[in-house]
Amino acid sequence: MIIFMIIVFLVLLFLGMPVAFAMAISGALTVLRLGEEVSPLLIPQRLFMSLNSFPLLAVPFFILAGELMNKGGITRRLIEFSKVLIGCKRGSLAHVNVVTNIIMAGFSGSATADAVAVGTIMLPAMEKEGYPPEFSAGLTASAACIGPIIPPSCVMVIYGGITGLSIGRMFMGGFIPGFTIGLGLMVIVAFYARKYNWPYGEKTTISKIVSAFKGAFLALLAPVIILGGIITGVATATEAGVVAVVYAFIITVFVYKEINFKQIPKIFLGAGMNTAIPIVIIAGASSFGWILARQNFAASLVNALFGVTDNVYILYFLIICMLLIIGLFVEGTVALIIFVPILFPLGNLLGYDPIHFALVVMITILIGTVTPPVGLQLYIAASIAKVPISKVIIWPFVTIMIAVLLLITYIPSLVTYLPSLIFR
Repeated sequence: MIIFMIIVFLVLLFLGMPVAFAMAISGALTVLRLGEEVSPLLIPQRLFMSLNSFPLLAVPFFILAGELMNKGGITRRLIEFSKVLIGCKRGSLAHVNVVTNIIMAGFSGSATADAVAVGTIMLPAMEKEGYPPEFSAGLTASAACIGPIIPPSCVMVIYGGITGLSIGRMFMGGFIPGFTIGLGLMVIVAFYARKYNWPYGEKTTISKIVSAFKGAFLALLAPVIILGGIITGVATATEAGVVAVVYAFIITVFVYKEINFKQIPKIFLGAGMNTAIPIVIIAGASSFGWILARQNFAASLVNALFGVTDNVYILYFLIICMLLIIGLFVEGTVALIIFVPILFPLGNLLGYDPIHFALVVMITILIGTVTPPVGLQLYIAASIAKVPISKVIIWPFVTIMIAVLLLITYIPSLVTYLPSLIFR
């Protein structure tokens, strides 16, 4: 049955059908092919149950908060703040690109939103300063992946909705890996800056830092409010998403006054469109995932892996390699929805810490969003920079991200330390 379902899925994809509908139809046809074993009523039941999740409500709220902040001048203020913090270094604008993505990760939660928001401002500025657009596009696409790793994160919310894991613990687990990836990207920037003698930025002063901090203070306060509520237990991730929307609305409409009420419907429409993508995929994958579970696909995968080796460290490496290959051809959200229901019980069977395993899986899938031929962030950055995908310099950044991934894989405390410290 699994082979039948996968063949139908691949045929529908080859014919050009959207992934969500290809999964839904292949899953539904397989359920019908099971005949009397399973009632067709299972299809609408699974569809409803996959979306009937309180944690998943956080996704539209964080996306809407990100839309409000991006349209309300938050990104521009954060870039100015990043410039005075690190702009005096050689290759200053490239470093600012990374630092801005790290800061924006504290309230956006979406790699796509960060790639668009930072890319539309930074890529033209970097080209004007003489940075090769092929390099700038690759850097922007890679740095945008930090957004879903440093909390809050829509990817973690979806993972938590699928598995029932604590979203707050995953949020805390993402801090050290996210910052480490950012530092790794800045090492690559420093290498290229020295190699090609890129210019230094303006020297900063205390007065400039204070002025920029004042301008960005309300934006910088957003992650403190969002994460503070979750850490202290005052709010769940979903409730924190509501707080983020209200906060973003107040500061962008009434304080910064860069959004007027006429723009609100368009912002809501944009947030709705961006929310629909993962939600439709989750619904489409409901019966697909149920069949994989019913046919004990996870157990079959475990047996296949144990046929290669029984060393849990090598098995971890094989899982990462598998996901990296999948990421070359499958969009990130789709890979998450299809493979997490399979990999989560697999991780438990192998004795991996569930929070650590979750971060390893998510970061591996996120790396796939910048690798050709299907990397969404890569397409966005290349489109803004107006360069062909084939010319974008991406592999040095991917290499450093994989190096950090392997580091956190084999040093679990880099992920588990903060969750264990805060959630006792």
